[in-house]
Amino acid sequence: MIRIYTSPSCASCRKAIAFLKEHKIPFKEKNILTALLSEAEIRDILVKSENGTDDIISKRSKIIKEGNVDIDSMKVSELIAFIRENPTVLKRPIIVNDRLMQVGYNKEEIRTFIPRELRRLMYESNCGPDCPNCKDDCYKK
Repeated sequence: MIRIYTSPSCASCRKAIAFLKEHKIPFKEKNILTALLSEAEIRDILVKSENGTDDIISKRSKIIKEGNVDIDSMKVSELIAFIRENPTVLKRPIIVNDRLMQVGYNKEEIRTFIPRELRRLMYESNCGPDCPNCKDDCYKK
C-alpha cells in the first residue's frame, strides 16, 4: 500500500494525489500537520532515503534557519524527535511503498508507483499516463 505524506497548502502534494487517483492506485494519505508521524514511519522514511536527511529535510525551513539547527550532528533518536515536533521541516510530498520512496512530485519518477502489470499493459499498448486516448482507459482494456 502506498502512503503519501502531505500538507494542505502543498501544490506538489495535490498533483501527486491527482496522479494516484487518475491511475486508480490505492493509497493512504497522512497530513503531517494534523496527524503526528510515528517513530516507525519516520524510521521507514529515513531507511529508504538514499542521501540521508538531504532527501527529506528542507534546509531552507524557517525552523532550521532561525533556530540554527544542525541536523547532521543529531543522533537518529534526536532527529526522529525533532521531526515529530517539527513536521514542517519535511519536504513534501513524501510517497512511500514497501520498496520505494519519492520526495516531491516528479511526473516521470512517480510512474514507478504504477503497479508493474499496469505498466506492462501501458507499454504493450504503446500508451502511457499522458496518452490522449487514456481518457477512454485504452491501456486498461
